[in-house]
Amino acid sequence: MSTNVAIIGAGGKMGFRAAEKIGLDSRYRVLMCESHPERARALSDKGFQVTPLAQALQEADFVFLAVPDALIGQIAREAEPLMKPAAMMIMLDAAAAYVGELPESGRVHMMITHPCHPPFFTEQATPEARRDYFGGIAPQDILVSLIQGTEENFAAGTEICRAVFAPVRKAHRVTPEQFAFLEPAMSELVAATAAQWMKDSLDAAIEAGVPGEAAEAFMAGHAQIAVAICFGAEQSPFSDAAKRAIEWGTRELIRPDWRKVYHPEVLKAAIREMLR
Repeated sequence: MSTNVAIIGAGGKMGFRAAEKIGLDSRYRVLMCESHPERARALSDKGFQVTPLAQALQEADFVFLAVPDALIGQIAREAEPLMKPAAMMIMLDAAAAYVGELPESGRVHMMITHPCHPPFFTEQATPEARRDYFGGIAPQDILVSLIQGTEENFAAGTEICRAVFAPVRKAHRVTPEQFAFLEPAMSELVAATAAQWMKDSLDAAIEAGVPGEAAEAFMAGHAQIAVAICFGAEQSPFSDAAKRAIEWGTRELIRPDWRKVYHPEVLKAAIREMLR
């Protein structure tokens, strides 16, 4: 007998990815839910059946929230009373859980998952996998975290998460707090910010008169070697001058107290602004 999995937000990019992946697994029956009229019509035009939300929630053993982070808390609170008792709600981000926006009745199980995405400096088997930065073709790891519920349901939910993000090498179990430290603290507030800063730096160099082609070539190579050195893929260290440059840049260009992002009160404030 198939397990019923409702995907809320099935017409969005992540929801459709999830539906396609789970749909390939005979263990699961997918119930696609989409409230946006144009996206719902697009699903129907592609031959997919859109199930009314109330019906899907009553039938689903697992409810996968493929919705924007800012809506997770609201949709979770609206969906939870309509779900079968002891069904599992799976969300893609720890933010709502970390700041206490989830329902607390305890009548359903809840967990979080998120893809790690294919890592850099890893050999991939095909050109398609080498060009896959999101995952789905190239193997990747995922995070899973139990908010509330039984280990049995959590194990079953983890298998669904593996199916959604397949091919998956390993599912790393973390606590909800540790999840928030990784996403959004490390991945978005730090790593994504640093990546955007690098792109802004490239643009600034071009605006200062450096030929664009030269600036792009120099940034592409130096960004790669710097990351390779920092993460141990390249065994040669930074030069002494480069080390001093990093010290100067950290002191003068980066806030010296940036590690406060891992202080709960600071992280919660940042998350509330993200979700606003």
